[in-house]
This record gives sequence, structure tokens and C-alpha cells, in this order.
Amino acid sequence: MAPDGELVVIIGTLHLVAVLLGGALFAMFLRSNPRSDSGGHEEEDDGGGGGNDRIRHRPKSPPPGGLPLPDAEPAPFRLRGHEKLRDLRPLRDRRPAEHPAPARRRVLS
Repeated sequence: MAPDGELVVIIGTLHLVAVLLGGALFAMFLRSNPRSDSGGHEEEDDGGGGGNDRIRHRPKSPPPGGLPLPDAEPAPFRLRGHEKLRDLRPLRDRRPAEHPAPARRRVLS
């Protein structure tokens, strides 16, 4: 078989597999029951309203312990307006420039 014919067969087979898998997913979608896990009519008794139907239980409460840890300190600078961080931080002292040692004199002999 010519290389072009092999390529057509491979691509056709891949398309056929994709159509079969898509059909299987569509069949599973049609057979699924969207209200199978509702657990009763508790939503209808409340008088309606919105909300997330995926959350069934109350959110977890924070762990006990009270005060934050000692290493949990707030940041030293806070940007609450239009200031820039470089304007809030104090300027660092500049290091003195190190002058290079004088070069050795060449002595011609």
C-alpha cells in the first residue's frame, strides 16, 4: 500500500474511534438522571431561592487555636493609596566607594 493510502486509513480509523467514543459519552449523558442524588425535596420546602446545589454540608470551621502564630506578623509596609513602595521604605545608606589600590610602577631595566 502506498504511503498516502496508509495515511488515509490511519486518519479514517482515528476519526471512527473518536465518533464511537463521542457516541458513548452522549448515550451516557442521555441515560443519566440529574435529580438522582437530591435526597428528597428539602429545597422545595424552603420556599425557593438560589444557592449552590453542590454544597450539601456546612463549611468546615477553622481549626481551634485562637491567636495567630508568633511568626505571623503583618507586613511592615502597606500600600493603601497611590503611593509606591519605594516612597514608603526608608532609603538605605550607600556604601562608601572602594578606591582601587594604586598600580605598581613599572621599572624598565
